[in-house]
Amino acid sequence: MKFISTRGGMAPAPYSAILLEGLATDGGLVVPETVPQLSAADIEALRGLSYPELATEILSHYATDIPREDLAAMCAAAYSAEKFVAEEVVPLTAIDDQITLVGLSEGPTLAFKDMAMQFLGQALEYVLARTDRSLNIIGATSGDTGSAAEYALRGKDGIAVFMLSPQGRMSDFQRAQMYSLTDDNIHNIAVEGVFDDCQNLVKELSGDLDFKRANSLGTVNSINLGRISAQMVYYFWAWLRATDGVAEADRAGFEVSVTVPSGNFGNILSGHLAKVMGLPIRHLVLAANENNVLDEFFRTGIYAPRGSAETYLTSSPSMDISKASNIERFIFDLLGRDPERLSAAWAELDATGRIDLTAELPRLQSEFGFQSGTSTHADRVATIRDVHAARGIIIDPHTSDGVKVAREHVEPGVPMLVLETAKPEKFPEIVLEATGQQLGIPEHLAGLLELPQHVTEMADDAAQLREFIAARAVRA
Repeated sequence: MKFISTRGGMAPAPYSAILLEGLATDGGLVVPETVPQLSAADIEALRGLSYPELATEILSHYATDIPREDLAAMCAAAYSAEKFVAEEVVPLTAIDDQITLVGLSEGPTLAFKDMAMQFLGQALEYVLARTDRSLNIIGATSGDTGSAAEYALRGKDGIAVFMLSPQGRMSDFQRAQMYSLTDDNIHNIAVEGVFDDCQNLVKELSGDLDFKRANSLGTVNSINLGRISAQMVYYFWAWLRATDGVAEADRAGFEVSVTVPSGNFGNILSGHLAKVMGLPIRHLVLAANENNVLDEFFRTGIYAPRGSAETYLTSSPSMDISKASNIERFIFDLLGRDPERLSAAWAELDATGRIDLTAELPRLQSEFGFQSGTSTHADRVATIRDVHAARGIIIDPHTSDGVKVAREHVEPGVPMLVLETAKPEKFPEIVLEATGQQLGIPEHLAGLLELPQHVTEMADDAAQLREFIAARAVRA
């Protein structure tokens, strides 16, 4: 298996190499040269596997340059009982006759980002140890990526983390998880602006090849395809568990739909790739909050990112994103995996601030199976309240966005899965508003909010960020 750039200017590279690179050398995003295909029989053969074993099977189609036994050891370490509370790692919980939550927040930072980041931490350390290299991770977070990356990479040999977050735009819990870490290889930087400003800085430095090479820069945002590949695993797991009760003769091709709360389009992109691999997904339903650029794209065919001033601060802050990096990977597929057409589309975006793909709109739904919807603060409150009243289950605001939109797209006879985003304890204010319940900090994190916090505040300034990283980067 080799990996190429959406823009056509990168020589095909193996999995280990693209783990360390993140952004492609030509400024595009890394994608598989071809997507592996699994038959119904291949997928059915996965049914009896544990989650670490399933991860090994799925990732083995991509990480073909890593020996199978080493990959299995990494997956076993990533998804161990010491790191994930639920015995099955990803539990499924029905909230009504048609909608089931896929539990992705059983890891150390109580958010779905742990599912990919725990594997990526193992994989990066493995590759660096075998190449005698160091890696300085630069990332941007709107809430959960930062803590998941830092908890996965803290204390790792040969790795430093420089995590950018927008000042004042995360919950108290999210800030405390990140800023309370004292490991020497963890550097938190609070940038003046919104998440998109942080992400633009990451792209600017990653696109500066001289600086990137001089300081061994890499990424762990969903720009890194290693994360996307690890996230495919739970789509297969969720389909297998959702069909465990289906008669064996009826399982082949049995379709489910999946709703995904989405900001940067990485999580749902993993579902798209799983569907392309052969997983029977009927619809991928994108749930947006008030920053609904992606919902508008899937409804109209016009992709028009908004600026920082038009990006709202909402009660589902991890989705406060108006420029989704991973949409480039999907549009590459939409345009026939043609790098010239993709490059022309991005030149149009740079020149006009929008891409007009209305001609492709019918294919978005018929061929690729995408649907979408928007949820507001009032929707989140009502949905959290309703789910709690009906089932005694409390969900976080991002998952609430997913449930609200999922309800608009359920079809008779087609199970609807909603990917859970985080534990509700990370967002106590909206839970209190919706249910009247004051959630406490989980027992194993007691005292987190009282710990001293360590963060560097910085202007939205690439030169200042370069200087900060160069002074603190680890060297091989």
